Amino acid sequence: MLNIVIVLIIALLAAWGVRRMVIRSRKGGGCCGEHEVSEKRTGSADRNKKEYPYKVTLSIKGMTCRNCAAKVENALNALPGIWAAVHLSSGTASVRLKSEVDEAVLKQAVAGAGYLVTEIRQ
Repeated sequence: MLNIVIVLIIALLAAWGVRRMVIRSRKGGGCCGEHEVSEKRTGSADRNKKEYPYKVTLSIKGMTCRNCAAKVENALNALPGIWAAVHLSSGTASVRLKSEVDEAVLKQAVAGAGYLVTEIRQ
């Protein structure tokens, strides 16, 4: 009897693990996208570098996967006159600006995506 109970418990755990794997593969997976569709990078509509005379680099804390980087990039690119590219490996964002922007605006956009700007370099 005890052997049957043990086998049933192991079978239930295996079925639960397979179910979790299927759910993750369908819904995006990742540390911040387990229960939502993976973030698609939207980019900036205007990609003419000549129109962006200003440039800053943001150091960002908290990004751990491509989905995190896409969220930050989309949040920055949603701001008018900004073209951003996020680099997950270095934890930075290269931001091109059409005009000078208050640092608080950039920090707020990143914070709205759920991350923290630790440094802004010109």
